[in-house]
Amino acid sequence: MITFPNQAARHLEYPELTMYDMISRMAEAYPQEPAYEFYNRKTNYRTMLAGIDRAAQSFAAIGVRPGDPVTICLPNVPMTIDAFYALDKMGAVASMIHPLSAETEITYYLNYAKSSWIVTLDMFYEKVRTAADKADHPVMVIVARMQDALPVHLRVLYTAKAGKNYLKYPPKTRQTGEPGNQDILWSDFLRLKYDGTVEKAEFERYRTSVILYSGGTTGQAKGICLTDLNFNALGLQAVDFIGETFCPGYTMLSCMPMFHGFGLGINIHTVLIHGACCILLPTFTIDSYAKMLIKKKPNYIAGVPTIFDALLNAKALDGLDMSFLRGMFCGGDTLHTELKRRVDAFLKEHKATIEIREGYGLTECVTASCLTPKDGYRPHSIGLPFADTVYDIVQPGTDESLPPDTEGEIVLKGPTMMTGYLYNDEETALALRMRNDGDIWLYTGDLGHMDKDGYVYFSQRMKRMIITNGYNVYPTRLENAIDCCDIVDLSCVIGIQDQRRGQRVKAYVVLKDGVKESEEAKTTIMDHLSKLVAAYALPKEIEFRKELPKTLVGKVAYRVLEEEVRAQMAAEEKAV
Repeated sequence: MITFPNQAARHLEYPELTMYDMISRMAEAYPQEPAYEFYNRKTNYRTMLAGIDRAAQSFAAIGVRPGDPVTICLPNVPMTIDAFYALDKMGAVASMIHPLSAETEITYYLNYAKSSWIVTLDMFYEKVRTAADKADHPVMVIVARMQDALPVHLRVLYTAKAGKNYLKYPPKTRQTGEPGNQDILWSDFLRLKYDGTVEKAEFERYRTSVILYSGGTTGQAKGICLTDLNFNALGLQAVDFIGETFCPGYTMLSCMPMFHGFGLGINIHTVLIHGACCILLPTFTIDSYAKMLIKKKPNYIAGVPTIFDALLNAKALDGLDMSFLRGMFCGGDTLHTELKRRVDAFLKEHKATIEIREGYGLTECVTASCLTPKDGYRPHSIGLPFADTVYDIVQPGTDESLPPDTEGEIVLKGPTMMTGYLYNDEETALALRMRNDGDIWLYTGDLGHMDKDGYVYFSQRMKRMIITNGYNVYPTRLENAIDCCDIVDLSCVIGIQDQRRGQRVKAYVVLKDGVKESEEAKTTIMDHLSKLVAAYALPKEIEFRKELPKTLVGKVAYRVLEEEVRAQMAAEEKAV
């Protein structure tokens, strides 16, 4: 392995504390400082910790014990914070999933994690309950209501409009019945009494505290086992690297969801362990985001490229003085050079003194492990590794280190690296490998290179994957779902470069004999898919073909289709 002069230049001390311990320290030091804000309702650190402790008592009352997995299927609402840290306090495991997951996906997650409890919002109850009924074991659904977290005037307004549609959930018939298969409102859940004492879990370096989900190397959803150390190290590394003040009195606009490593690790945990304040945004629209920027003037914002691209077209921000921004961080997908140029120009026009900074990482190391230095941007580079994190470039398929400016597989090691994939030793062995230095390294499956100064450059993914709006979409899985449709003979899914989404999903479909190519056929396919895959993974386009290109061994040649699209886009650009 080549030693780069800027690599892992500094060492940080990582306290042997749980995530709960870390925020408890902030609650003790800054009890009156706001920890999070939700639609103008501020909650200070003392009150937040009391809510977490109360939730821990309630989880114990329904039978959750240390090591038990509990599924959290929530957007960025206060209950998510309470549930997440309560589980950490008691040594249980938070299994974080997307609330827009399809019914079959939720069933899969419940079975895979062996989770007997799931917390969700009332608006998702019907789907979640149906999914839970199909699990291979009894599952209790804990149902939170959005209005319970809102200030009084918004609570009344929300309940009168959208909230009233969900007041029937959970139905009374589901609140009684077989033990373990009952459902309960979050408000009633918090009133449960536990006869014993909830013992605070001690720090254990390799204990799984969080399960996040990713496709690993094959596209099948895998549980990524992450620890207290992983999250705490990330929070300390990130603030150490950004080179800006991050402490009580500062705010982060937290719109990245907590089921995502970027959202949970940076937008929430990093903020809370430094005594700053998260401004929770449960859903993203450009209008809501722009309004929050105008009204709240957050010091830090972090998101995927599509968010920042959308900001450029937000008319509401015209003329806004954005000098309140101290940091803007982009991750989840590649920040193309042209978009960076446009965002930086936008910031300058709006009197901000910063530039957007790009990070790189994987859920297998929580999220970012590399970031553009504050005053050291190099075109096309994703920056330098965090403290105590070492990158190397190896010849794909080997452990052989490559010289500077030579493309190969990106591998890394550091304190944020996962312990492995849940119940999957085979995939774990492919991703985590011991090298000649005696250390375990994470093999990312990504191609890139490093220059002589240790700057990292990302090229492309070795594995076939589409990233749209910051979410991973696995073509093989989507093709399998499409091919199950009664009118479909064969399909192929590719990602197409899209200025707003990063990539958009396109499906090529060969229909069965006798089925006409029509809008009705497209509707049939989309209706079928909507029951099987999450909304964000649905194709934006369906193109019918009489046949699909094949390789010499008879496989669908998806690269041929990708090249067709690239050639077409290039021709259109040239014509313009």
